[in-house]
Amino acid sequence: MNKGHDIGGKPGFSEIPFSHDLNEPVFQAMWEARVFALTTAVEYLDKWNLDQARDAIEKQSPDQYFEHSYYENWLFGLEKLLIKTGLVTTEELETGVADVKSDSRKAAPLRVEQVESYIHHHYPNPIGTRPVARFKAGDSVTAMNITSRGHTRLPGYVQGKRGVIRHQQGVHALPDQNALGIIFSEHLYNVCFSANEICGSREDPKFSVNVDLWESYLKPA
Repeated sequence: MNKGHDIGGKPGFSEIPFSHDLNEPVFQAMWEARVFALTTAVEYLDKWNLDQARDAIEKQSPDQYFEHSYYENWLFGLEKLLIKTGLVTTEELETGVADVKSDSRKAAPLRVEQVESYIHHHYPNPIGTRPVARFKAGDSVTAMNITSRGHTRLPGYVQGKRGVIRHQQGVHALPDQNALGIIFSEHLYNVCFSANEICGSREDPKFSVNVDLWESYLKPA
């Protein structure tokens, strides 16, 4: 994180509106559904992984990121990755006309009958080795302070803060390396931070924030 989108806990931003409408549609407009479908269909080709997709979205300037809606950000990242991997050209995107001679046309499509199974059972981050866990439940830890120009899943609001390991979440690909196309396995932990530790507020001592953090994000407290 550490970019324009990493605004958790920062002042100057209003509360996130919460909808109580149980009948709220999944998509607010048909174009949002199309962006979701396009993203899913192209991910089927395994040209990039989830963290590379997130990294592409995060490469926007803060102004761009805030101006765009959720699925506009998805579309921004998708277009960047399509060009980067050679699936489409800048000219094709600008004109809306496909180059029928392109080798990318040979890619196998995701068929309608495969969609449900792919969404529910596709695991994009295979895990190889299983390293020994450095921490266990009950350990006190401090989240590292990092300044990353790339993708990371360590939010700014917990950096430098002390928490307690609640439980291990297994071994997963480290997002920072996965975004570079490198599979590096680490233990993932659920860490509990008190409200006082994060916000400096003692108004509700029972309130806490739980964050899933990779092992290299943590050090013994």
